[in-house]
Amino acid sequence: MLKDSATDSLHGAPAGFKHDAFVHGTDEEFVLRAVAFVREGLAAGEKTVAVLPPEQLATMRDALGPEHQQVGFIDMTVAGGNPARLIPFWRGILEQHPEQPVRGLAEAVYPGRTAAEYDEVLLHESLSEIAFAADRSFRLCCAYEASVGIDPTAAHSGAEALAEKTFRTALSDVPDRAERWEFGPAELGQVRQWVGGQASSHGVSRDRLEDLTLALHEICTNSIRFGGGRGTLSVWIADGALICDVTDSGRIDNLLVGRVLPPLDGLGGRGVWLANQLCDLVQLRSGDDFTQVRLRARLR
Repeated sequence: MLKDSATDSLHGAPAGFKHDAFVHGTDEEFVLRAVAFVREGLAAGEKTVAVLPPEQLATMRDALGPEHQQVGFIDMTVAGGNPARLIPFWRGILEQHPEQPVRGLAEAVYPGRTAAEYDEVLLHESLSEIAFAADRSFRLCCAYEASVGIDPTAAHSGAEALAEKTFRTALSDVPDRAERWEFGPAELGQVRQWVGGQASSHGVSRDRLEDLTLALHEICTNSIRFGGGRGTLSVWIADGALICDVTDSGRIDNLLVGRVLPPLDGLGGRGVWLANQLCDLVQLRSGDDFTQVRLRARLR
């Protein structure tokens, strides 16, 4: 089944960011829509980039033939394994080609992701409408694998309301089996030791442990600086990953926190940005009296 699930541009306006979507159930359906979209961009002289899982990259190269050399091909499992990296990725492409329209083909919803990753992909899709609303020269078409069972309609229509609702709603409860620690300024130095013990016992590699503990230190520091001076750290294993959940009593207003690099002289935001670069997945939610950041590092 192949279908459109978004208007040609934000809120149906004739100009501005164009964010389209289609669902495909077979390779033939994917090729039919994706190749036409890419060739239209090449014919118009647009910078054309395809960010797809490896199987779809190979399919596109074969379908395009010699034309594939004119397209930038990027592995989605690397660039968007953590979906929070995708807005900065596309922003980087736009900044590299300021005088040229940019056309992107993406498939972030692919089989094999965890439920938490699918949640973050849909949040990313909604936030993209906000992040690129003023970018008149950017068109992005997102493919959805039908077998995953996710309807893109909600993420592509009423996007701002959906992003706000998702961002303001707490994540699933921390399981009873999790290890918990309360921390403040005096305990900040112990965070590495707490998490290091858990990670080592479950086989997290040294490099991954260093990345995770650096990210966690930044998030815990944010709790102390902006979240009331204290926080709660919970650690457990699920879905083949070590999960670290940090909660405090602060509130974050910026829905794009961690997806837009803050200025060097800015206050806050760099900790979440850094965590997004270092962790396999970062989930952030914040409401009137809470902020929750959940970090994941795969065990293998």
